[in-house]
Amino acid sequence: MVRIGLGQMCVVGGDLRGNLDRAAAMIDRAGRSGCHVVVLPECLDAGWTHPSARELARPIPGETSDALAEAARGAGIHVVAGLTERCGEAIYNASVLIDPAGGILLRHRKINELDIAHDLYATGESLAVARTSMGTVGIPICADNFPDNTALGHALARMGARMLLSPSAWAVDADHDNAANPCRAIWIEAYTHLARLYDLVVVGVSNVGWLTAGPWKGRKCIGYSLAVGPGGRIIGEGRYGHDAEELVTVDVEVPPPIARGTGFAAVLRARGYTGP
Repeated sequence: MVRIGLGQMCVVGGDLRGNLDRAAAMIDRAGRSGCHVVVLPECLDAGWTHPSARELARPIPGETSDALAEAARGAGIHVVAGLTERCGEAIYNASVLIDPAGGILLRHRKINELDIAHDLYATGESLAVARTSMGTVGIPICADNFPDNTALGHALARMGARMLLSPSAWAVDADHDNAANPCRAIWIEAYTHLARLYDLVVVGVSNVGWLTAGPWKGRKCIGYSLAVGPGGRIIGEGRYGHDAEELVTVDVEVPPPIARGTGFAAVLRARGYTGP
């Protein structure tokens, strides 16, 4: 049994110190709640698409990932978190998987970035998984799991991932009516598709708070984080709202892989999959 923390924290654009302090507090809380891993939002250091990333982005490993590593070590748990990464002249929308000893097991650079963010973030160039005491993990970021882009999730599952733990930043218009237009429908579609086909655990964790600069200035991030278990069943949900900061915990059995290599084709056909 693995206990996963969905760390639906407030992210304030450009507030590096405050954001890292809030992340450390969420990691500590998850550790005290018995979590084996806590998932934190996308670009939690500078804020997604916030222009301060041009000054605040740091290499990985570096100052910001070191702060999260220290918190992971103090809490004794794994941490998945989104950061802005500087690499030469490029800035990447990145995620990291940190182990309970503070070591970085995996780094991912977002591939399926929104058009509005291309002037800020470079495009990721690889996919990988990491083997951990909890099982094999992939750390795609937000739109890497869009319903029209599940190819990345398929690839990670075929590489052996049993959990896809996804830092996210789910933003809506300031006057969004969630009752009339449930914003999480696209994530339920994509997550249940992958979870059902591969018996995966798929988790997306969004921040809360207002976007105060950048191309979507004036929109709000609303949490509403989501965990889907093997077979496509929803096993955990965060509250909706720009001020809905919270830690949600879910307990889940992580099943073994359904196949390896060319063996996937027959199993997926039997489950109704007709894609490549």
